[in-house]
Amino acid sequence: MATRRNPLGSAAIYALAALVTLVSVYPFVYAVSTSLKTGSALFDPALFAAGASLDNYRSLVVDAEQPFLRHVLNSIGVSVAVVALSLFLGVTASYALGRIRFKGRGLLLVTILAVSMFPQVAVLAGMFELIRALGLYNRAFGLVLPYLIFTLPFTVWVLTTFMKQLPRELEEAAIMDGCGPMRIIWQVFMPLLWPALVSTGLLAFIAAWNEFLFALTFVLDNNERTVPVSISLISGASPYDIPWGKIMAASVLVTLPLIGLVLVFQRKIVSGLTAGAVKG
Repeated sequence: MATRRNPLGSAAIYALAALVTLVSVYPFVYAVSTSLKTGSALFDPALFAAGASLDNYRSLVVDAEQPFLRHVLNSIGVSVAVVALSLFLGVTASYALGRIRFKGRGLLLVTILAVSMFPQVAVLAGMFELIRALGLYNRAFGLVLPYLIFTLPFTVWVLTTFMKQLPRELEEAAIMDGCGPMRIIWQVFMPLLWPALVSTGLLAFIAAWNEFLFALTFVLDNNERTVPVSISLISGASPYDIPWGKIMAASVLVTLPLIGLVLVFQRKIVSGLTAGAVKG
């Protein structure tokens, strides 16, 4: 016998969902609105004032002191490299941790996860010396190494949870056919790992894309900076002349790729993040 839903309960759920959506979306809508305002229109309380203009976006492109488009390309290159390395190392490590029984496996998993619990400031000095010793200081792609500190543990943990759930019969059949570990990973397991790969890869991309402290510390060359530092350096002629419209325009431009990726891969993200919710 079907149970009837409580109308008040349903209304409360929809109201709560609408409130959460409003709180989540409004800051971005406000940023878009402010990015289209110039001059005195910035002080207009209306969300969308008359006379919207793209001047703030144009000034970002033509600004010679802050090559914003170059910084965007730097961030894309660094983030893609971080994702590629995180997934490659994460897949191989998760196969060993999820499919091979050896002494100390649980302790190793906890240790990997514990690495991500240290604040960035705690490892900043040591990482600075390592970056200088490797000759990566003041280079955008030198940020790939420190970024792996906080992307790789999460990637390994999620992929290991997902790897444990794959049927052992597939692995046994591949071994009977003469497949080695690497062939099992790339030809047997990889087609089944896509939901987890997409979710972890996207989260690693977002973390690398938004990282600020390491990018500010390890890169001083203006042409090698990434977008978070680039936005922080946008300033006016005086402390009382902060170009909020230009800052908001830059914020909107760097947020759009993330929104696009989430919308494209949203189904894979949900299935990947819930992979270990039922069976661990």
